[in-house]
Amino acid sequence: MNVTILGESEIRNCVGMDRDAMDAVAEGFTRLADGRAFAPPVVCMMFPEYNGEVDIKTASIEGLDSFAVKVASGFFDNPRKGLPYGGGMMILMSAETGFLQALLADNGYLTDLRTGLAGAIAAAHLAPETVTTAGVIGSGTQARYQIRGLKLVRDFAHLIVYGVIHEEVQRYAEEMERELDVAVTVATTPESVVRESEFVVTTTPAREPYLEARWLQPGVHVTCMGADMEDKQELYADCFGLADLVVCDRLSQCRVIGELHHALDAGAVDETEVVELGELTGGRGPGRTSDDQITICELTGVGVQDTAIARLAYARAVERGLGAVFESA
Repeated sequence: MNVTILGESEIRNCVGMDRDAMDAVAEGFTRLADGRAFAPPVVCMMFPEYNGEVDIKTASIEGLDSFAVKVASGFFDNPRKGLPYGGGMMILMSAETGFLQALLADNGYLTDLRTGLAGAIAAAHLAPETVTTAGVIGSGTQARYQIRGLKLVRDFAHLIVYGVIHEEVQRYAEEMERELDVAVTVATTPESVVRESEFVVTTTPAREPYLEARWLQPGVHVTCMGADMEDKQELYADCFGLADLVVCDRLSQCRVIGELHHALDAGAVDETEVVELGELTGGRGPGRTSDDQITICELTGVGVQDTAIARLAYARAVERGLGAVFESA
C-alpha cells in the first residue's frame, strides 16, 4: 500500500476558502442530515495543567471510498512560547480496506478551514441577503476564518470587531482591512458589535455568557462557534428563545457540548424546533425567509467536515503530484 504524506505548505497550496471546498463540506452536512453518514461522538481530552485540550473527530460518508480521522489540539498558553495555540493532523483511511492512504500534517489548518467553510454555509442560508456591517467578537484564528467565509457569500463593506487583547485586536483590524478591502472599526463593548451589525459571529472560548438577548435586533443573524466544550458558553440561554430560527450542525452533539445545550437545559428552546444545517444544504428547510427574522446557528464541528476537506485536499495533491509517497507494507 502506498501512503502519501503531505505537509502544511503543500496542503495550503491545494485547498483554501473557495466555492468548491464550501460545496464539499455542504455535501457532508447534507448526507449527515439524510442519515447517509456516521459520525461517532467527539472524544475530548483536557490537559488543565497545560491549559490545553484535544479533540478527536471522524465520520464515514455513504458512497465515499475513504474517511478521515482528525486530531485537533488547542493549547492556549502556546503563544507565550512563540507557538500557535492550535495544532493537529488528519489521517485519511480507505473505507474499503481500512488501510492508511494519507497523513495530512496540516498543523490544524484544515480544521480552521473547514470551520470557516461551515460558517460560510450557515451565512449563505441564514444571513440577510444584504449585509452592510458584519460584527465579530474575538480576534483569533476563527475570527479571521469566519469573516473570510462570510465574504465568500456576502459582500459587506464594514466590519466591527471586539476583543479583550488590545494588541491582537489592532493587528486583526489591520489585517482584515487590507485582506478583505473593508473598513474595520474596533468596538469598545460586545454590545455595540451586536447592536450595529446585521451579521455577528462569536469566536471566543468563554465559559461565562456575555451576549444578551436584549442586544439582538430584528434581522440579525448570529453564528456562535466558540463553545465547543460542555462548559463553554457565549450566549445567554434566552437568546435562543428570542430567535425565530435556531440551527445547529448536529443536534445529538449539541445536546451535549457547545452553546445550545445550555438553552435546552434552561427550557429556552425545544429541540423539536431546532433545525440541522444539513437540512438546509439538502433543501429540506428554507433557512431565512424574511428580512426581519432573528436567526442563530451553532457550530460545534462535525466529523463529516473533516472527511470532506481531507478528501478534497488529498485529491488535489494527487492531481498536482505533491507529497512524499512511501510503501507501508
